[in-house]
Amino acid sequence: MILEVAILPVIAGKNAEFEAAFRQASSIISSMKGYLSHELQTCLEDRNKYLLLVKWETLEDHTVGFRGSAEYQEWRKLLHHFYDPFPVVEHYTPTQAYMPE
Repeated sequence: MILEVAILPVIAGKNAEFEAAFRQASSIISSMKGYLSHELQTCLEDRNKYLLLVKWETLEDHTVGFRGSAEYQEWRKLLHHFYDPFPVVEHYTPTQAYMPE
């Protein structure tokens, strides 16, 4: 399992529009091969900052399958104009130091 982590800096005053677009975009990502789950959280200290967490079966399910798809182009059209600056996306995997039961 791979965890995609992105901090999404949304343009001030666009929160409601972004959240509405994200609800629509959620159906896109959840239909993709290798998708396991996702969540979007709002930062308490900065209401224009969101945390996106997406669980994928493999790294390639995200980086090749999703990003290389026509569905990603729709995702991009719905969401990317809300970000300033564009978010950094990173991928994580469980460490041997902590393995939940």
